[in-house]
Amino acid sequence: QSRFVESGGGAVHPGGSLNVSCAASGFNLDYYAIGWFRQAPGKEREGVACISSSDGSTYYGDSVKGRFTISRDNAKKMGYLQMNSLKPEDTAVYYCNFPNSLRPWGQGTQVTVSS
Repeated sequence: QSRFVESGGGAVHPGGSLNVSCAASGFNLDYYAIGWFRQAPGKEREGVACISSSDGSTYYGDSVKGRFTISRDNAKKMGYLQMNSLKPEDTAVYYCNFPNSLRPWGQGTQVTVSS
């Protein structure tokens, strides 16, 4: 069964780093852009980063630009989001999906940034 499994979240202090991972089992990643999304308590889910399927070009939301780095490994069916200089406002559940062809959401991985 095709699904996303996110992992690698945790609790860090402001300024800390985390690297979250997305296992996209059952999918052929050659055909899909990969996106990372997040949902904070009481807020709508928002896209934060995206990486294309063709040339690996990337896009970042303004709030994370310069701090987050998205990457992918199609052979391993994995997506990654390296998050540096974390801020309390980055606290959210992080999800991966195909932004151009949304599939059922995984369980996400919780990222908490607090002092």
